[in-house]
Amino acid sequence: MSTPSWKPDDINFLTPYLTVSDPDKSVDFYEAAFGFEPSKAIPGPDGSTFHAEMHYQGKIIVMFAPEGAWGNEAKTPANSKTQPGAAFYTYCEDVDALVAQAKDAGATVVQEPEDMFWGDRIANVLDPDGHVWTFATKVGEFNEEDPQPAQVA
Repeated sequence: MSTPSWKPDDINFLTPYLTVSDPDKSVDFYEAAFGFEPSKAIPGPDGSTFHAEMHYQGKIIVMFAPEGAWGNEAKTPANSKTQPGAAFYTYCEDVDALVAQAKDAGATVVQEPEDMFWGDRIANVLDPDGHVWTFATKVGEFNEEDPQPAQVA
């Protein structure tokens, strides 16, 4: 299937674009905590990073912009009066190892890794700006008859 002419070849159809307090600190955190790879950083008029992009496992792109970018009043969830309306469900090879890595980098773990009835082992983590990330590793299959995950060989 060819890429449509109305979107860049290297960009997914859906790309999270997060408001962060400091794009450079966010890039450092996401690399250390979650293993994202820095891709692009574009400076604004004052020289500080105004737009940053990172890749995860070569497939997912996440973009960052500082609070107030693009002339809007966007705030991070941590600096907002409301809870975030979105969370990110992201598969990884080893959720337990990723959570340990994220803790070491300063993430707040709000749910330790746990096997879920649909077959994933998940954990919920907050980044420093209050964005909710759910990381998951498939460990079994969902069974409607017996909603307990079967172990993968």
